[in-house]
Amino acid sequence: MQAILSSFLLVAVSEMGDKTQLLAFSLATRFRKPWPVMAGILVATVANHALASSVGAWISANVPAHVLAGILAATFIAFGVWTLRPDTIDEASGPERFGAFLTTTVLFFLAEMGDKTQLATVALAARYESVVRVTIGTTLGMLAADGLAVFLGERVADQVSSRKMRWAAASLFFLFGALSLVAAFRS
Repeated sequence: MQAILSSFLLVAVSEMGDKTQLLAFSLATRFRKPWPVMAGILVATVANHALASSVGAWISANVPAHVLAGILAATFIAFGVWTLRPDTIDEASGPERFGAFLTTTVLFFLAEMGDKTQLATVALAARYESVVRVTIGTTLGMLAADGLAVFLGERVADQVSSRKMRWAAASLFFLFGALSLVAAFRS
């Protein structure tokens, strides 16, 4: 359960203001069909994060524990620093003839490639050694954060400070980094 909850919390908070959340908002306002947009986000996230979790599990099985803990510490701390920098997104100009679901699925999958939440998923799976639990947690975190953008959009944006959300997400990454650093020194 810890893998699911930690993955959920880390991704949900770090997704706030991320380019994929901005993409979710953009697609929701473009198509005005929240459920197909959310379904596309779900399919793209499960595919992307299952792949990322599998890579993380492979790494944890093939890299010595003390080396992995050191790598994870550096990775989480680097993500914390990266999170402090605001994200922007260029207006997506995809073919709308494919509809809300397919357009969202393709654009979201591509936007998530190399994104901090995808890379965090790799690190979380390496830490918890559970592809399924980490994928469940990170997917639920993405749906929670992006659901806010899709369903509440402008109302939420006016009331939540993106700077405070970035600092909260960065703090979580720093905490995970510190815990991994302690594990590296104990090994």
